[in-house]
Amino acid sequence: MSQKLRVAVIGVGYLGRFHALIYSRMSGVELIGVVDADRTRAQAVAAEAGCAVCDSLAELAERVDAVSVVVPTTTHLDAAEPFLRRGLGVLIEKPIAATRADGETIVRLARDHDALLQIGHVERFNAGVMALAERIGAPRYIEAQRMGGFTERATDVDVVSDLMIHDIDIILSLIDAEISSISAVGAAVLTPHVDIASARLEFANGAVANVVASRVSEKQTRRIRVFQSGGYLSLDFIGQTIDRAWLRETPGAERPEIARERLQVEPVKPLDQELAAFVASVRTGAAPLVNGAIGLKALEVALEVRARIGH
Repeated sequence: MSQKLRVAVIGVGYLGRFHALIYSRMSGVELIGVVDADRTRAQAVAAEAGCAVCDSLAELAERVDAVSVVVPTTTHLDAAEPFLRRGLGVLIEKPIAATRADGETIVRLARDHDALLQIGHVERFNAGVMALAERIGAPRYIEAQRMGGFTERATDVDVVSDLMIHDIDIILSLIDAEISSISAVGAAVLTPHVDIASARLEFANGAVANVVASRVSEKQTRRIRVFQSGGYLSLDFIGQTIDRAWLRETPGAERPEIARERLQVEPVKPLDQELAAFVASVRTGAAPLVNGAIGLKALEVALEVRARIGH
């Protein structure tokens, strides 16, 4: 595919606007247009990104090679379907859908029409997460915390679907085993949905992960700790540092010492990296890092966590 890749963005709210702006300055990519239920919003973003405002998804599907779907989660299937049916490249923001049935339909449409499907679990493109994954062997225990203050932006969904699903996806990528048990607690605090939650995931190989997510905390925390045979690693998402500790044998010593080091990770812009990877996959046909099946699995676990909370 030597010509410019023609793309569009469906939904240009807070996050969709960034998709449009990134595509607009990407080499080898032509941003054809944007779509949004709020036409005034669409016009403002189109002017900023230097593209057109489009009204019909069906017509747009005939003019593009790929799209980002950044609409509310409950409408992911409706927005993505015209493009999946034409076998185009589709990036759907996380989670893949609001329900398992919709998620399964999206995956089936992509498979049946040979459409490349990527799910926007952007933290997989975080430089710290990538550096951590390279240093992980066989985790036995993982502890993840994703906590921050209250914002109005994502109060239409619960904290499990909004925040915890990031760490669920990362944990599933690090532990090579099926989940055998899930327990969870949580509470609604400032919205009708669960605003703070804690989940325990137990795996068939004996590994355990404890995950906490909150959007009603005073201090922002983004951290994941991984314990494995011989030592542990701790990633600070905000500081982009990895603290590592391991047993080091010292000649003549009665017992091994605990060695420690701090690795400073070179930060990258995760969304830029994610969209660049999506464009590359559409061009080459290479499998996305987070395909539909992976996105669906993260959704299924998140839904089970929510069910265990019982809210």
